[in-house]
Amino acid sequence: MSEDIHSTKALARLKKKLTIENLWMYIVRILEKHGPLKAYEIKKKLAEEYGIKPATITVYIVVYKMRREKLLETVEVGGETLYKPSGKGVAALKEAKTILDWVRKALE
Repeated sequence: MSEDIHSTKALARLKKKLTIENLWMYIVRILEKHGPLKAYEIKKKLAEEYGIKPATITVYIVVYKMRREKLLETVEVGGETLYKPSGKGVAALKEAKTILDWVRKALE
């Protein structure tokens, strides 16, 4: 019996680690592209642009942690809190891309 390579546990783990468990990278990129957004709008963009559909609470927790780590800054617009990437967040994403490039090249 041949097992479908796309359904292996190892690949499922890799996908989860590179998406749900590292949402911060996608969030910084979305905010770079679209400007300040509400947390709920970030969740919608994750699904639209990357096909990542985390639970709403997961997005809020990640945004909160990113804010605490100073990867995000807040902007108040019309009484609503919007998020934008900080300089530290942009720099962290740049470094993450370097690491991911290294991994890809190492596996070639």
